Amino acid sequence: MQNVGTFNRSEGDLGNIVALEHVNLEIPDQSLATIFYSMGMGFTRDPYLMTGITNMWINLGRNQFHLPTGKAMVLRGNIFIVIPSRAALLARLAAVKELLKATQFSVTEHPDHVLVTCPWGNRLKCYEPEPQFGQISLGMPCIEMLVDHGSAEPIARFYREIMHAKASTGKDDAGTFARISVGPSQALIYREADSTDKRPYDNHHLQIYLADFSGPYNRLMARKLISQEDSVHQYRFRDVIDLDSGKILHHIEHEIRSLMHPLYARPLINRNAEQNNRNFVPGQEAYVWTTP
Repeated sequence: MQNVGTFNRSEGDLGNIVALEHVNLEIPDQSLATIFYSMGMGFTRDPYLMTGITNMWINLGRNQFHLPTGKAMVLRGNIFIVIPSRAALLARLAAVKELLKATQFSVTEHPDHVLVTCPWGNRLKCYEPEPQFGQISLGMPCIEMLVDHGSAEPIARFYREIMHAKASTGKDDAGTFARISVGPSQALIYREADSTDKRPYDNHHLQIYLADFSGPYNRLMARKLISQEDSVHQYRFRDVIDLDSGKILHHIEHEIRSLMHPLYARPLINRNAEQNNRNFVPGQEAYVWTTP
C-alpha cells in the first residue's frame, strides 16, 4: 500500500471545462475537403449526421471537424493532431498531392511532427502518440492561437475567473503562452506573437463542454459577452477580454454545451485508415483505441 501523500492529486484536477469536441471551419468545396480530410489525413466522415453535400462532420478519435459549405475560414494559429502513424500519414498525403495541387495544400516534415496545410490554409501539426498527449492515440489535443504580447496572463485570468477553468501561463522556446485545460490531455494555447503573424477573425469556432454550465453563463451575461442563445443546453460567446479594462484580447467563438446536451459523449465511429481493399483483414476495419 502506498504511503499517504505519495501522489500529487492535483494532477487529476481538470477544471470546469471537461472536453473540447470540435472545431468548425467553413470550406468552399466539399469534394476537396473529402480528398484532404478523408483520403489524405485518414479521418472518418461521420456516417450518421451531416451526410449531405452542404456540410460534413469529420471524426478523429473523440473529436471532430465541422465543415459546412461557405467562404473559407482559417484559424489564426495551429491545430494539433495526434495520428497513429507518421509514415502512413505521409504516404496518404503523397497520394493526394496531385489532386490538391491547385490549392494551398502543403506538407513539411519536422523532427517531432509533420506540418500539414489544408487546401485553404489551416495548419495541422501532426504528432505520433506521445506522453504529453496522455492516452490520445488519435484526436485533437490542442488548439494554439496567436495573440498580442502581454495578453497571456489576462487571458488565463479570464478563463480562471469567468469559466472556472484550470489555466496557467508559461514560457518556452517560442515565447510566452497561456494554457487552458479543456479536457483530459486537451488544451487551448494562447501564444503571444507579433501582430503581423495573425489573420483577421472570420467567425470560425470551437466547441467545449462545461460541468458547471450556468455559472459561466451568468458571469458572461453580467459582462454582456453572450453572443448567441442556441438552446437550453447551449450558448455562445466570442470575446476573450481583459477583466480589468474590458479590452478584447482575442475573438474566438466558443460554442458552450452542458453535459445534458444530447450529443455529449456520443460515440464516434473511426475507421482504420491503413485498411484498404488490397490489404483487407476481416474485423480490422475500425480503429481500435489503444494506450500509447
